[in-house]
Amino acid sequence: MTVQTPGPFRTADVPLADPYPLYRHYREHDPVHRADDTWYLFRHDDVAHVLTGRGYGRGALPSRIPGTCPHLKRTASHWMVFMDPPEHTRVRALVAKAFTPRIVEGLRPRIRELAAGLVAELGTEREADLVDRFAAPLPILVISELLGVPRSDRPWFRARAVDLQQATSSRVARRPDAFRVADDAARELDAYFREELGRRRSTEGRDDLIAAMLAAAEPADDDTLVGTCIHLLTAGHETTTNLLGKGLLALMAHPDQLALLRERPELLPAAVEELVRYDSPVQMISRWAHRDDGIGGRTIKKGEKVTMVLGSANRDPAHFPDPDHLDIRRDARRHAGFGMGIHYCVGAPLARAEAELGLGELLRGLPHLTLGDEPVRYAEDLVFHGPARLMVRPGGAP
Repeated sequence: MTVQTPGPFRTADVPLADPYPLYRHYREHDPVHRADDTWYLFRHDDVAHVLTGRGYGRGALPSRIPGTCPHLKRTASHWMVFMDPPEHTRVRALVAKAFTPRIVEGLRPRIRELAAGLVAELGTEREADLVDRFAAPLPILVISELLGVPRSDRPWFRARAVDLQQATSSRVARRPDAFRVADDAARELDAYFREELGRRRSTEGRDDLIAAMLAAAEPADDDTLVGTCIHLLTAGHETTTNLLGKGLLALMAHPDQLALLRERPELLPAAVEELVRYDSPVQMISRWAHRDDGIGGRTIKKGEKVTMVLGSANRDPAHFPDPDHLDIRRDARRHAGFGMGIHYCVGAPLARAEAELGLGELLRGLPHLTLGDEPVRYAEDLVFHGPARLMVRPGGAP
C-alpha cells in the first residue's frame, strides 16, 4: 500500500519526543522536500553533497535579527558558523588550536574531576533534574575553564547562554520576547569579554584560550575575539547538554546496551559516536545555494535555502543498517551529527570527551540510577534538540 506523504514539513508540527517516524516517512517518500521557501533534505547522501560541496554556503548574518537588537546582530556577525571563506578560515584558525586531540587529551583529567564532582552532588539527592544538576553545568564548567572564567561567574554564564539561545528560529516562533532576551544577553556578554580582554592585555602569564586567541589575533580585532568567545560559550553549552541528556535516555531505553556499557566501559568512545548518530543533539542545519544544483531529481535555484535534517540522515538505512536500533558496537563514525566539510564542528573533540567522561562517571558513580516518574519535558526547539527537564533517581527506585 502506498503511504501518502503528509502536508508540507513544519518544524513546529514535529513530535519533539520522537521525530524519527516522521523523518522516515519523508526520507522514503519525499526526500528532497519543498516547504515555505525552504528545501529539506532527509537522505544521508544528499546531506553530505551539500555540506561537503562548494556550491553552498552559510552567507552573511541572517537578516531575521531585527534592527532593534544591535548587540545580538553585532555579536552573531562575528560567529564563524555564519561565515564563508576566507573570513571563516581566519576565525576558525583562532580557536582550532584549542581543540586539537592533544589539547583535549590533556583536559581529560580535569573533565573527569568536574564530572565526578557533579555526580557526587547528584548522588545525595533522592530525586533530581539531570539537566539542571549535571548535563547543563558540565559543559559550562569545562568551557569556562578553557576561557579562564572565574568559578564565581559560571552560574551567571550559564543563564546568559540560555538567554542568548532564545534567538533560535523555533524559539522565536514560540516566545514573543525571544529577540529582546537574546539581545540583552549579547550586550552583557559583550561587555564581560571586553573586560576580560583588557585583563589579559595587562596581565602576563595567563594560560587560557582568551590569552591564546589574543596573541594570535590581528590588531584591533576585538569584535572578532569577543564574538568568538560568546560563540564558544553558547555553541558548546546546549549541544553537549543535549548529548548527555539524550545519551542517558537512549541507554535507559535500551537496557541491553546499558548493561553492556557498564560491563565494558572501554566501549564508551564508540558508544558516544553511536549516541550522536542515534539521537543527534543538533537535528538541522541550513545552507544557501550559491548556484543552481540538482538533487534527487529536483532543481535547487541559486539563493534558495536548504535545510539538512541531520537526525534523518543519521537514520538512513543506506548508510547505517538497522538504523533505529541502538548498537554501541557499531562503527558510527560516518554520522553527520557534528556536520561535515569546512564547517565540521571545531569543538567535536571536546564534546566527545565531555560525553565519554560525563556518561562514564554517571554510570560508575550512580550504578542504580533510574528515571523518575515525571515525563521527560523537551525544550521547544527541534534544531537544538533535547530535554529541558529530565528527572532521575540517583539511588534507584524508592
